[in-house]
Amino acid sequence: MSALQNLWAVHKASIIAIGVAIVAAASCVKVVDETTQAVVIRLGQPERVVNRFKPKADFGQTGAGLVWRIPFVEQVIEVDKRILDLDMERQQVLSADQRRLEVDAFARFRIIDPVRMVQTAGTTERVAEQLQPILNSALRQELGKRTFGSLLTADRGRAMEQIREGLDREAREYGAQVIDVRIKRADLPEGTPLESAFTRMATARQQEAATIRAQGQKQAQIIRATAEADAARTYAEAFNKDAGFYDFYRAMRSYDAVFGQQESSTSIVLSPDNEYLKQFKGK
Repeated sequence: MSALQNLWAVHKASIIAIGVAIVAAASCVKVVDETTQAVVIRLGQPERVVNRFKPKADFGQTGAGLVWRIPFVEQVIEVDKRILDLDMERQQVLSADQRRLEVDAFARFRIIDPVRMVQTAGTTERVAEQLQPILNSALRQELGKRTFGSLLTADRGRAMEQIREGLDREAREYGAQVIDVRIKRADLPEGTPLESAFTRMATARQQEAATIRAQGQKQAQIIRATAEADAARTYAEAFNKDAGFYDFYRAMRSYDAVFGQQESSTSIVLSPDNEYLKQFKGK
């Protein structure tokens, strides 16, 4: 008989007792990591929460680690502590200007009250299932108040904030907090509606451009007329101050225009007594 057989024969009861003790001790311990909250249920009622979510708690200081429980009396339910995604199935939404939009959106949430979540939903997957139709309804209601064009402006951010607030109020009933809601895509359906929308948008932009050009031409005419009036007033004031100099200046401009054309072959014959040449005679 070998040594192990002798040991088993002599200490059989002790080895079995040690094995049972090890199994019992293992059943009393549960490891909770940093990404998990643990709700300890005693006889069907929540007893305590281990590693509960705290907004400003440092990593590693929230209570994760070994959890002791009473076998067959206490049950440990794990709840994800991380930020979770809630994807919405692509669906059609009717905007305020009666356009059907293909909307694809998503939300991000986390469990902040694991006890309420366990009592109302049971698991994080059930929370996502409960929140998805609420997100769909909130999107339909909020986007139905806005036109398609407004979704291309800063009003889209305000719409997302309104949807997030409404969804967050509903999520609190399940112990969850909605952090953000975003629209990945909001397009017109393929086919004739999309083409007609592009045509309307192009026509509207062309009309807007024509209006801007007309306003620009109007402003240019006003500026040109004002400048010409200022020039005429300046000439008039100069003529009133020194009529002789003004007459001399106008004559020099005229001489430059008539006689200063170097490439012209035109000959001009004038009498020395012509009134046009009086400025050449001097006083």
